[in-house]
Amino acid sequence: MDYDTNKIDEYTLALLYLVTHQREEGLGARAWKGFDWDTMNRLHDKGYISNPVGKAKSVVLSEEGFLESKRLFDKHFTKK
Repeated sequence: MDYDTNKIDEYTLALLYLVTHQREEGLGARAWKGFDWDTMNRLHDKGYISNPVGKAKSVVLSEEGFLESKRLFDKHFTKK
């Protein structure tokens, strides 16, 4: 199947906002990492999240990643 990985990354990053916890202003937040590995690796390569490989059940969103995930969540999932 041919699909747009940028759209997949955008929606996944938006959904990561939904599962964030331990937010620290200016430092980002943690989020549960129950998403596709290829997508999570691309988000890591883009600098939005920490390396998803490991035993931890969550990843760290960078401050940029957290703010972008919030923006995308509001864009795609909030009622206008």
